[in-house]
Amino acid sequence: MPFIRPNPNAKSNNKIMSGVTLWAQAEKMMQIALLLPSAAVIGWLAGAWADMHLHTKWIGPVGIVFGGISGLVCAVRMALSAGKDSSNDADSGSGTGTGNSDDSHE
Repeated sequence: MPFIRPNPNAKSNNKIMSGVTLWAQAEKMMQIALLLPSAAVIGWLAGAWADMHLHTKWIGPVGIVFGGISGLVCAVRMALSAGKDSSNDADSGSGTGTGNSDDSHE
């Protein structure tokens, strides 16, 4: 069985992974940016439908407000979770362990 040498360009894989991670983070931010207006539009459409069937005129604006508030709450939650994910990735580091306080017990 032949010996397979390790890849000397192992750092290029890290560049690829960081690029994929960047695209994933960009997708999360675009999702957050599109969430608020789409929630307001969905609330408006639901309110307009309810206005049409219930013969009122006040449910449409309430639907816009309700959709905007719910979209804002969801967007803030997503932004906070994205911030936690990126801070966990930055804290993980390379794992070399220099300066570890557990090693200094003597």
